[in-house]
Amino acid sequence: MISQAFRREELAALDDQLSKRFIQLDPAGYFLIYLDRDAGLICAEHYSNDINEKGLAVDPETGEPIPCDGGAKRQPTVIFRGKTAKELGIKITEEADPVPLTYLDHALYLGREFVKAEAALLSGQEYIQD
Repeated sequence: MISQAFRREELAALDDQLSKRFIQLDPAGYFLIYLDRDAGLICAEHYSNDINEKGLAVDPETGEPIPCDGGAKRQPTVIFRGKTAKELGIKITEEADPVPLTYLDHALYLGREFVKAEAALLSGQEYIQD
C-alpha cells in the first residue's frame, strides 16, 4: 500500500511538472490573486495586456513588456471579490461583461488558483499564486 506522504509528494511532483508546460498568454489580460483576510474574501485583480510579435505581454498604453516580478505599477481594469472559489469563478465567467479571459487553459488555471486561495483563507495558511 502507498503511504499518504508518498502519494502527496507524487501528486505535487506531477503538478510541478505540468506547471512548467508552455501556455500562450491570454490576450484578454491576466489576474493577480490575493486574500483579504479581514473581509474573508478572495480577490482577483484583472489587468489588460497586449501580446507583441515575440509573444510577450506588453502594456497596452506604453507597448513595454510587463515584468513577471510584479515591478510594473499598473491599475487593474476591475477587481473581482468572492467568499469562495466558486462564487469568484461565477462572477468572472458568467457575470462579467465582457468576460476577461479567452483561453480555456487560463480559466482552468484560475479555477485551480481560486481553490488554493480558498483553502489558504480557511486554514489561515499563506497563499502564493503559482
